[in-house]
Parts: sequence; structure tokens; C-alpha cells
Amino acid sequence: MPTIRIVAAVIRDAEGRWLLVRKRGTSVFMQPGGKLEPGEAAADALVRELAEELGLRVGADQLGHVGRFSAPAANEAGCTVDADVFTAPLGGPVEPLAEIEEIRWIEPTRPGDLRLAPLLRDHLLPRAQTPRTAAADLV
Repeated sequence: MPTIRIVAAVIRDAEGRWLLVRKRGTSVFMQPGGKLEPGEAAADALVRELAEELGLRVGADQLGHVGRFSAPAANEAGCTVDADVFTAPLGGPVEPLAEIEEIRWIEPTRPGDLRLAPLLRDHLLPRAQTPRTAAADLV
């Protein structure tokens, strides 16, 4: 199964809601982020992706590494994602840019009936339910 190397961000607002994005032509919501360029460090890739997709300006030194996870790719059948996930600050307004069609804020303990990417559904949201994990800073 082909593996796609990506980065993703958990971004919270003042109420503790998480920012999700849906790419144009898809129906699945996921964390903002994307694929690494050849030779690009994970944190640098996320800084670039957040600026391109949301107009959000953050520095690599503002990111908190949550972990590295593997999950079925949400939008590329038969592929797996290998994802470095970081927390990132919400340093200003965000808007859907580039390939992002829609953004949503969700309550991580009650995401509703949205179609969610496996990385989010199977790895990140369960950590929001269990604050004593290594990813306790997600909630």
C-alpha cells in the first residue's frame, strides 16, 4: 500500500473547538495540513501549508509536536498517510484558500455527524477523550 507523508495541525479556538477543513471536490473533513515537499522538515511543511490553505501565519517554533501516526488516506483510495501531527496557535482569522472549500469548528468530544478522516477519527479525537495521554495538550 503506497504511503503519503503528510503533516497536520490541531488548531483550537478560545472555546476549545478544533478547526477542520474539507478540500474541494471531497466530502471528508480533516485537520489542516498537507504533503511534505522533497527535503522539507515536517514543521516547515506545516508552516507553509497553514499559510497556503488558511492564510494563517505561524512560526515553526510555535508548533507543539503531538506525535506521528499512520492511517488510511481519506481522499486517496488504497493509500496510507504517515502523519506528523502538531498543535498550532490560532494567531488570527482563517479563511479557506487554495484547495480548501470549507472550514468548520467542532467540539472535539462531540464532532457531530461529519464524515471525518481516519487520522482524525481514529487517532486524534480519541485523545481528546483521554486527557492523560501524551497528547493531553490537544484538549
